[in-house]
Amino acid sequence: MAKKSKIPVEPFVVRVDDLTHEGQGVARRDGKAVFVEGALPGEEVRCVYTARRSRRDEARTVEVLRAAPERIEPRCAHFGVCGGCTLQHLQPTEQLAVKQRWLLDSLTHIGKVRPEQVLEPMIGPLWGYRRRARLGVKHVAKKGRTLIGFRERHSPFVADLRRCEVLDERLGGLLEPLAQLIDTLSIRDRLPQIEIAGGDETMGLNFRVLAPPSAEDRAQLQAFGERHGFALYLQPGGPDSVRALWPEQPELGYRLPDFDLDLKFQPWHFIQINAAINRQLVGRACELLQVGPEDRVLDLFCGLGNFTLALARRAREVVGVEGDASLVEWARHNAARNNAANAIFHAADLTGDPRDQGWARGGYERVLLDPPRSGALEMMPWVAALGAERVVYVSCHPATLARDVGELVHRFTYRLESVGVLDMFPHTAHVESMAVLVRRV
Repeated sequence: MAKKSKIPVEPFVVRVDDLTHEGQGVARRDGKAVFVEGALPGEEVRCVYTARRSRRDEARTVEVLRAAPERIEPRCAHFGVCGGCTLQHLQPTEQLAVKQRWLLDSLTHIGKVRPEQVLEPMIGPLWGYRRRARLGVKHVAKKGRTLIGFRERHSPFVADLRRCEVLDERLGGLLEPLAQLIDTLSIRDRLPQIEIAGGDETMGLNFRVLAPPSAEDRAQLQAFGERHGFALYLQPGGPDSVRALWPEQPELGYRLPDFDLDLKFQPWHFIQINAAINRQLVGRACELLQVGPEDRVLDLFCGLGNFTLALARRAREVVGVEGDASLVEWARHNAARNNAANAIFHAADLTGDPRDQGWARGGYERVLLDPPRSGALEMMPWVAALGAERVVYVSCHPATLARDVGELVHRFTYRLESVGVLDMFPHTAHVESMAVLVRRV
């Protein structure tokens, strides 16, 4: 068996020319690309190899010899270890500029299309914005304590976080007391994850438990919830197994004040990470769709009704379609709660052929899509066949957005009117964006 080649340990110096879509600096050494953690374009850094591959190598910065003017001091003490953020060393305005370049590059190279207009970025709070997260939990006997946090960068291990600067401020500074609480539980070795779900009024903590907590465990968890105003849940199995621990009937929700809407959700439901950006996003989507009181609108991947119910305030009728039947039930609950009788919801597989389903038979002037990271390629022919004048596509992945937009532009009768980024995840390499397509006449 051939021996595995050793990674050289000697530091070397490179000049960084670009940034990958994961936030690594791109340099070249001996004619080969090197992706360098912690380096920015225009910098000269001393680094060491962390991996060598046939097509590219990977390295880690050990010293910045010449810094880029956009470099700043990361606010978080755990930056570089925690995998939650990768761009804290880059000025926020430049982070947005980089993400916009990534979006436009994807449209050019993948979709083979250019927008007629680039929209102004949507910006919001830079810190304490994250109201939805899954935190790993690990009791480490050798350290004599429990770790709580995101995974370490490029590692399955839980990062040892004492606080988190991007988590909702109601929880970001309480990671250490929360870890100390779990240390006292009889099931501390059987509690691998905490799911965070923050409503406007109440923060929910959903504890994934692999063994039943004792009466004393429950009492201590409840006391922690009461002290900090958290709603607590226990999840021994799948999402259907989630049960409230305290209070008996907690209620999580958020408002969209511009539309006089109050939406309720459960801790395992999908909601947008950043409440301030979501409020802007919903308003901008309605504005860009140019919805009028006589319009009928289709909202694909509608979830809890985040966009559907706002659109229903402006349109004659809105039809929301979602693949998760349980989310559809909650969307209907939210419609009833908000007196939105003109919002109609259907559960349907949005990766298949919808032609035999009533909602897919047309009659829509406007269409909105907010698909998962995998995009909505299967829906593109059907979106085009509906004949809607305007389409707004909200995306969490530039590559699939570019692919799908390219389909509508090159295979069907649409033009790409505008695109823009939204700062849903400051300090990370996640790119959230919106595209507006208009039917050609």
